[in-house]
Amino acid sequence: MPIDLIALLGTKDVLVGTIDVASDRVETPEDVAATIRAALEFVPAERLYPCTNCGMVPLSRDVARGKLRALAAGAALVRGELAG
Repeated sequence: MPIDLIALLGTKDVLVGTIDVASDRVETPEDVAATIRAALEFVPAERLYPCTNCGMVPLSRDVARGKLRALAAGAALVRGELAG
């Protein structure tokens, strides 16, 4: 869905799928950070929660772990940018 639609959620907390579980490609932290930055144009940081776009059951453990590492690292990149 287009990312700008999250602006319609008003004051709600928003979970943004930064990891595609329909693919075995492991995102880079920069991929994750780019999605977070795009979402921050429409939702304040205090209400934004980066996550996967669905459950990770269909993925191999190695791929799932890689994706979760990318999620954590990408979020840390943006957190650092916001802090200063």
